[in-house]
Amino acid sequence: MSDHESPEVSDAAVPPRQPWLHQLNICANGNATALSGTCGDIEPSTSHGLYVDDVRVLGTATVRIDGEAPAFVAQGASGARAEFVLSARNLGNPGPDPTVEVHRTRLLEDGAMVERLVLTSRASETVTATVAVELAGDGAPIGSVKAGHVVHPAVAPSRDGDALVFSFERHTGRVEFDPAPSAVVVTDDRAVVELEMSVEPGGSTVATMRVEATRDAASVLDADPGHSAVSWDSVEVVADDPRLRHLVEHAMDDLQHLLLRDPDDAADVFAAAGTPWYLTLFGRDSIWAARMMLPFGTDLAGGTLRVLARRQGKVVDPRSAEAPGKIPHELRRTAYLDPESGLALPPVYYGTVDATALWVTLLVEAWQWGMAEDEVRALLPNLRAALQWLTTDGRPDDDGLLKYLDTSGTGLANQGWKDSGDSIRWRDGRIADAPIALVEAQAYAVEALSGAARLLRALGEDGGDDAERQAKELRERIADRFWVQTDAGRYLAIALDGHGDAVDGLGSNMGHVLGTGVLTEAESASVAAQLTGEELLDEFGIRTMGSGNGGFNPIGYHTGSIWTHDTAIAALGLAREGHRAESALVAKSLVASAEAFDYRWPELYSGLPMMGRPSPYPASCRPQAWSAASAGALVTVALGLRADVPAGTIDIDPVVPAPFGALRVEGLRVGDATVTVSVDRDGQVDVTGVPQSIEVRVRGGRA
Repeated sequence: MSDHESPEVSDAAVPPRQPWLHQLNICANGNATALSGTCGDIEPSTSHGLYVDDVRVLGTATVRIDGEAPAFVAQGASGARAEFVLSARNLGNPGPDPTVEVHRTRLLEDGAMVERLVLTSRASETVTATVAVELAGDGAPIGSVKAGHVVHPAVAPSRDGDALVFSFERHTGRVEFDPAPSAVVVTDDRAVVELEMSVEPGGSTVATMRVEATRDAASVLDADPGHSAVSWDSVEVVADDPRLRHLVEHAMDDLQHLLLRDPDDAADVFAAAGTPWYLTLFGRDSIWAARMMLPFGTDLAGGTLRVLARRQGKVVDPRSAEAPGKIPHELRRTAYLDPESGLALPPVYYGTVDATALWVTLLVEAWQWGMAEDEVRALLPNLRAALQWLTTDGRPDDDGLLKYLDTSGTGLANQGWKDSGDSIRWRDGRIADAPIALVEAQAYAVEALSGAARLLRALGEDGGDDAERQAKELRERIADRFWVQTDAGRYLAIALDGHGDAVDGLGSNMGHVLGTGVLTEAESASVAAQLTGEELLDEFGIRTMGSGNGGFNPIGYHTGSIWTHDTAIAALGLAREGHRAESALVAKSLVASAEAFDYRWPELYSGLPMMGRPSPYPASCRPQAWSAASAGALVTVALGLRADVPAGTIDIDPVVPAPFGALRVEGLRVGDATVTVSVDRDGQVDVTGVPQSIEVRVRGGRA
């Protein structure tokens, strides 16, 4: 264990604790993820490992050079690649200067992890050393590791020539070395491989380890990597503020390597929610990720829509929360059990109040960005089923509001994006009683119904008038019932509780209402002022809960922390409602947080600065799909982008003064066309690549 890591506790006398991730090096590629320490070692008795299909196929992979662990110098990770710069201080010339460098590179390829260890010597004489690699595997399910059970019985390795083989219930791991080992020692629970390396002065030598994981018994939910199915290679962002370019590059690399193929149709890809705990389909997360990336093409949106449509609810099942027309919340390879909380979810679980409306809106917006009409029409039966749920089963009583209540006793107590049990609170800190009607769920439904009405009419289909009427009625219910007045002023309540009372906690939920077509101009201004007021906005983003609320905790999961996607959604809404200065302020706070996290946003963090930096939430996933996709949202905000290909228009409404200075974005996709948009510091807009059939309308800037 390196000096940069904390021990993980797994002892019979101590309750299991979810492992923390913030100090780990993490890389991912589709169905595989690798967790290690900052020196690259996969240490035993920790959460470290190479996980494939949520199974730990390698639980130990440590490197010792002449009996000593190389010393940490630097490390980093992006997408499927991780690098570690180390020093073999026990080799080379004596003295304080390091003369033997160890460069360790890890790459997750489809079905394999490949590591290169490069020894580079600047010593005055030839350096020879024995590199010993200790390996072990235990086949631990990732759900068990997440629950804090990090120690599992190791599986005995076997020899196949110079290769090592680890066999588990559904997978086989095969480890090979180049050059061939000088010695291999196998015991009941591990193996030690020795490599002899020699380096001349000024030279380098290389050793490679390849760990290949194959499925012996595939699950119907096993998904293969999808990074090759969607290309964002043409995207380039250049701004006066160089941080934006770094952020977009890292975010797209991470997001691309979170893509998975649908096991039922490999042509369709979706974004897995995040690694390591949620490397699978999550309806809400996958939809938002695809939605924020629409300016760069509709392929991800189309795949996500179809993947979810194939699993749209058909029957009423209280245990899984399934209902006809409902879009699922999550898919897992096995049931998810958490004995501590009592949570027990089936492999396909529908406990989400908002994914169905978000699915409809993604379909509408993908159509507006140029998704082929035949693809859109193929999904109309699913659209109608979703609208039916939104206007019937999704509203379980006669007040006409979407709400949720877990009746199984083993499902999620809260079923919006803030799904922790303590997230829906009154201003004084009390937790609200169920059933809950979230304000953002109502707003999502209004947006979905209004968008569906337009889509259906444009395609010559019936049902548009009814959808528009339903949207109008729900909009009126929000206006009548969700506004509250407290010491913090007038604002939208988080929700209505089980008694029909407006839960007056000051939260970020209202940011999701912006841009949905729910608010009047005055109401929109009120929400914008609250979101950017001192209780909710700090220098690194928007807090989930206001600092004056009872129960406020700046590092609480949904009780005061900052979520990257939550802040990005608020920035999008502010821009769509015309609050230009406020949207720029929020966008700049996100870029500041990204810089502090080496341009790899975590799932969430604390905005309270420590020496000018935000503090990590220790158990936060990274990369996380909707966090990475938030880079797309920032580009949309800065340019003020909106497309309506069916209507033949694209709107560009850049924020002035520009939050990132002069900005040039290449690789935007409008239908089949690749478009470049440039905006100078004064708002002068230049657009190239737009088809003649599309009118470019410049609003805030100058054409």
